[in-house]
Amino acid sequence: MPIGVPKVPFRSPGEADAVWIDVYNRLHRERLLFLGQELDSEISNQIVSLMVYLSIEDATKDLYLFINSPGGWVISGLAVYDTMQFVPPDIHTICMGLAASMGSLILVGGEFTKRLAFPHAWVMIHQPATSFYQAQTGDVLLEAEELLKLRETLARVYAQRTGNPLWVVSEDMERDVFMSATEAQAHGVVDLVAIKNTTGDFA
Repeated sequence: MPIGVPKVPFRSPGEADAVWIDVYNRLHRERLLFLGQELDSEISNQIVSLMVYLSIEDATKDLYLFINSPGGWVISGLAVYDTMQFVPPDIHTICMGLAASMGSLILVGGEFTKRLAFPHAWVMIHQPATSFYQAQTGDVLLEAEELLKLRETLARVYAQRTGNPLWVVSEDMERDVFMSATEAQAHGVVDLVAIKNTTGDFA
């Protein structure tokens, strides 16, 4: 039975009584953002608007983006990635579960030294897909040309953000490449793998 979005009490400064708000709203107030589904224009616009708003609210405090996503639309992912590069605060990216396809591009787009994966997280990169079978022949040729441009754009982003040569990234993108957290660290997708210390906190 679905439980819906949990609600938690929150008291605004100056208010006597607390009100119940959904847990994501509460976490957003602590500058914690979540990509926990397939990426489309709606969720992309939500994340972008939150990053912009929180940057206006305080440009000096870091943002934290938790990712557990199978990927999604390339253009929507690039919108999130570009916004991450232009807002003033540093953005920590944290992979929990899976960061696949455009999810991995957003993961690698976090601030250098501040990209982290949980120990049992997985990362997957591959080339952008399309739906050729639904198009007419002329449309297929046009779409193929645009797809090659997108593929080159994504490859250059991965190369720049991981430090790997472009030819290595291009070869990796020829197929689905799944990486464990430690493999993703070795590949330059993340900088750190979280470990649980003796106090019970992740470091």
